[in-house]
Amino acid sequence: MGKRSGPEVFRITGARQGLADDVRGRQRRYIISMSVRTVSVVLAATLWNVERHVAVVALALGVLLPYVAVVIANAGRENAPSLPSAFVPAPLRPAVGAAPAPGAPEPAPEPGPAGRAADPQATG
Repeated sequence: MGKRSGPEVFRITGARQGLADDVRGRQRRYIISMSVRTVSVVLAATLWNVERHVAVVALALGVLLPYVAVVIANAGRENAPSLPSAFVPAPLRPAVGAAPAPGAPEPAPEPGPAGRAADPQATG
């Protein structure tokens, strides 16, 4: 007799985010970062003669943010090492009359003819 196997079963929690969703998320983060950079540069130009220290901080943010935004956008897809495997193997069925697996609980004794549990230690 051959081993029968059913259809493969997959866990949806193990599936990665779709490629289109991943690209859309990275584009969204990049646009938000570039918007913050634009506001920072405009703020630096506006405040240069009013609040010089605030303008310098805004200018530094405007200079450093493009590098950070590009690195974040090009980081690639996420890794999910903590998620379970996507494949769930079919449960194994024990063979009839097979010995119980080590560590498995022993089955309860079947009742004897008088309704009491049969005692293999009893004599007579």
